[in-house]
Amino acid sequence: MNIRSKIILITIPLIITPLIITLIVSILSARNGITVVTTEFLTFKSKVLTNYMNDQWVLLVENDLDEDETFISITKKSVEDFSRTLIGQDSEQIFAIDNSGNTPISSSDLLMSEEDKKVFESIFDKSHTGWHQLFFDEKEYVAEISYFEPFDWYVVVSVERQIFYGEISKIIYRILVIFIASLIISVILLFLFSKLLTKPLENIVDAIQKIITTNDLSTKVVLQYKDETGKLGHYFNIMTGELDRANLQMKHFALQAVVAKRKESKIRNIFQKYVPKNVIDRFYSDPESMLVGENRVLAILFTDIRNFTTISEGLQPDDLVESLNKYFEIMVDAITKHNGIVDKYIGDAIMAFFGAPVHHENDALQSVLAGLEMMDVLEEFNEWQRNKGRAEFSFGIGINYGVVTIGNIGSEKKMDYTVIGDMVNLASRLEGLTKVYKEGLLISESLYNRVHDKVKCRMIDHVVVKGKTQSVKIYSVRKELTMQQGIAWSYHEQGLTHFYNRDFVKALSLFKKTKAIIEEDYCSQLFIERCQTYIETPPAPDWNGDIILEKK
Repeated sequence: MNIRSKIILITIPLIITPLIITLIVSILSARNGITVVTTEFLTFKSKVLTNYMNDQWVLLVENDLDEDETFISITKKSVEDFSRTLIGQDSEQIFAIDNSGNTPISSSDLLMSEEDKKVFESIFDKSHTGWHQLFFDEKEYVAEISYFEPFDWYVVVSVERQIFYGEISKIIYRILVIFIASLIISVILLFLFSKLLTKPLENIVDAIQKIITTNDLSTKVVLQYKDETGKLGHYFNIMTGELDRANLQMKHFALQAVVAKRKESKIRNIFQKYVPKNVIDRFYSDPESMLVGENRVLAILFTDIRNFTTISEGLQPDDLVESLNKYFEIMVDAITKHNGIVDKYIGDAIMAFFGAPVHHENDALQSVLAGLEMMDVLEEFNEWQRNKGRAEFSFGIGINYGVVTIGNIGSEKKMDYTVIGDMVNLASRLEGLTKVYKEGLLISESLYNRVHDKVKCRMIDHVVVKGKTQSVKIYSVRKELTMQQGIAWSYHEQGLTHFYNRDFVKALSLFKKTKAIIEEDYCSQLFIERCQTYIETPPAPDWNGDIILEKK
């Protein structure tokens, strides 16, 4: 419902209510006025007739004729004639009724029916005189009734009710006509004035709708009056002008933001090929923090293709690049799938870490799972190589877990988000040991302590890698073991216990059992040879089983 309709609905009752009150008061006043006039007129006639009858009766009494029926009859006849002189119109009736219901005098030929007599009997029984509304002679009358005791008459001076209130009906009709005309004129004026009052508001609404439809904030409202609606339109124009300027600025800023976003997206897409996505995200969120290095516990993974020089000599340069790109794509997918970050490519080698820049609770386990998945997808890559008629790749993976320094390292012209530290070097050495022990994946003791309850692990040896003075335990890893492999690994574990307790004979027996189950197991063969050597030539008393490696 619009405001104009509301104004009309509110105003119409305000117009109708006083008109109705005026109508009612006018009708009641007219009715009461005519009633008073007519009543007094009938009362006046009744008194005149009663006085005349009293005068005639006094003459009879003074002349001692009050008992002479002849003169009484003459007097009654005289009263009747006099009553007729009081009649002004045919609608009036003047008559007398005795106790028998008869009408001894009447201004006109009046025939009183039995029902009419009952009406008067009910009035006379109560000795009611004065003003009455009666129904007789098949008409409705208003009457003034008086009692004349000498004749024992009830004298009735009456007029037809329709005639009595005829003028009231005319007055009411005129009042109603005036009321309806006033109401119609008022409503018409109300519609016109409400249109004038609401026109400025409608202009503002139209302007708002146009702005919403066209997004044209330059739309203005035409000012019609110098009142509050005019002020409203003026301030609306000021507001839309300011909004228009703000909108232009917002469009300008939005355009700049879109351009900047596209540039940022392009930069991200380019640098994600060189820098991990998480590093870029962190740089944008907190650039200052990326300039500071920090010590964190990470898992570091190294992998290197074996005999790559020989493989590359047998391939054309474009074939070699295609194979390397395919190999790196598959391996990087396996690393990133487990929340790893590829740090760099070192020729055909890959260096990755887990746990930075975003730390996860299971980074250690994820690094091992990534290494195992890399071993699995290597088979898919070699199938692709065979279909191309190219040599298969083989690799070794070394993973260490420990405290390293991580951050942006380099110069102002060239920086690299990378990790450095002794733990990184040990991970590289572990990758190199895969060639020595002919294992695809080797992990350090620190990593073993984190994951041995989640994956299958077997200790391979105690080694002192080049550049270190303390030995470290190294382990091979499998996701699952067959029942035979499980038995063989159990023999191997028991054999290691006896080996490091210098019970080489018992250890030899257990390693041979391992070898019998897994014929291609190089590690058990290595310890068989060591046991045989130590049985023939026992080691020095300070022997602890460590193997010192002079090569990387």
